[in-house]
Amino acid sequence: MFLQGQELNNETVQSEFLLLEFSNIRGLQIPLFIGFLAFYLAAVVGNILIISAVASDHHLHTPMYFFLMNLAILDVGQVSIIFPKAMANSLMNCRHISYSGCVAQVLLYVFFIVSDFFLLTVMAYDRYVAIGNPLQYEKLMNKQSCIQIITTVWILSFCSAVLHTGGTFAAPFCSNVVNQFFCEIPHLLKLACSESNLFETGVLSLVVIFSLVCCIFIVVSYVHIFAVVLRIPSVRGRQKTFSTCLPHLIVFSTLIVTGYFAYLRPTSNSTSHLDLAFTLVYTMVPPLMNPVIYSMRNKDIKHALTRLFGICWSSSKVFSSLVLQK
Repeated sequence: MFLQGQELNNETVQSEFLLLEFSNIRGLQIPLFIGFLAFYLAAVVGNILIISAVASDHHLHTPMYFFLMNLAILDVGQVSIIFPKAMANSLMNCRHISYSGCVAQVLLYVFFIVSDFFLLTVMAYDRYVAIGNPLQYEKLMNKQSCIQIITTVWILSFCSAVLHTGGTFAAPFCSNVVNQFFCEIPHLLKLACSESNLFETGVLSLVVIFSLVCCIFIVVSYVHIFAVVLRIPSVRGRQKTFSTCLPHLIVFSTLIVTGYFAYLRPTSNSTSHLDLAFTLVYTMVPPLMNPVIYSMRNKDIKHALTRLFGICWSSSKVFSSLVLQK
């Protein structure tokens, strides 16, 4: 059934879409809402803590933590694009999303996920320069260079998001039932009246090529990094270097593997639990892993958070004493 659509020669001009329900059982929708709310709050609060720690502590005003702060910003945006809408639909027993809302969701989500991917590549380069060529690090990774790199990442990601969004919504849709809990490109392309979308196929091919180049670059960077690390005579020095590199490698591997299965494997016309599982992994795990890995295993972040909480606690005590005096 097409909702609020105008039929033109067996094609439909959609004004809204129907998203996938997590469960048809009303009794399970409230527990699912609570579970996703807990995840969402954990991801957002964890990443905001990283942003606050890096921004407030001048000891962390280095390229590595500058990129980490930007990664946290992207993760907050990524989860905020899709999960609040999915939670609201689950709570209100609703499946609707407007056409413009779907377009905005695709545009912003692709922007954040591509930025995430490019930024992880940049972070690999940063570690490569810091460990493999430390004498040139300050020259190559100065403040101006870092700002230029981030600006380039955001511009390229936005261009990629515009191309993907334009290619996805260029063809008319013959259905408005999306077999996913948010507007995901592979499932939207399944709804197109035309079986082949050459523009989006070309854009996807270009993105795959860029992804492979980035993957090769990261692998080569870490091969050189580990070769240098293994030559460090100090066991403590090797452990410290591995502790800064392995978390980044784990996050990147999770993102690329799950994203590959979600976007490049054939999608089915019916609801697939495997599709849903892969989507939940690549949308939920990396934004939640970053705060855990980078804060729990990083002494500098933990010290910055301790100082930040100490300042907040002292400020609250001063404020309380002033209120009581009045």
